[in-house]
Amino acid sequence: MEIRAKVILWQAITFPVMALALFIPAGTGAWLAGWVYLLVFAVFSVAMTRWLLSHNPGLLEERIGFKPDQKTWDKLFVVAVNIVFLAWLVLMPLDSVRFGWSRMPVGTQMAGGIVLLYSFYVFYLTFRENPFLSSAVRIQKDRRQTVVSTGPYRYVRHPMYAGAFLHFLGTALLLGSWLGVFFVPIFVVMITIRAIFEERMLEEQLEGYKTYMAQVPFRFIPHLW
Repeated sequence: MEIRAKVILWQAITFPVMALALFIPAGTGAWLAGWVYLLVFAVFSVAMTRWLLSHNPGLLEERIGFKPDQKTWDKLFVVAVNIVFLAWLVLMPLDSVRFGWSRMPVGTQMAGGIVLLYSFYVFYLTFRENPFLSSAVRIQKDRRQTVVSTGPYRYVRHPMYAGAFLHFLGTALLLGSWLGVFFVPIFVVMITIRAIFEERMLEEQLEGYKTYMAQVPFRFIPHLW
């Protein structure tokens, strides 16, 4: 199956699943924040896909599905984080809409929307800078992987993960769920563990990565962490 067809199939499955995960628990389709999140997510996903198809179709191919040399623990991680993400999507509308446990000010939700938009900007910068931004933890010998130290990689070693943290926080705030916000540290812990294992592999197997780690000591937040 060609890459364009794979992406269309992935999006045709992902968007409806996300919509069902949000609106069935909410018990109503009249949920503005839910529609805003879906629209922003869909627009970015489609726009980023079109950009990659034009500028780096190889990277798009790299990010779809499991890879033969992908570590078993990483395959399990991907499955686990997707299960947790889906459960999180179901929890937030139960919290903020159906049962109304959370009472979040509209201004806070709007701030969450801004954080969400910024996370997508971080994602774009990372995709633009790193042609080896695989969804799998592996050394891409087939793609002649090298160390990337420009763009956002000048400040942190894992800008994609940093963007993910912003995405989770912005989403929970936009959807008006304090329970969703309290869930964010779970994602942070999971991704941090993955980053540690990933860096051990890169340090051992990717030429120049150990030097890069010495030059950029921060994983996720410049001058802090």
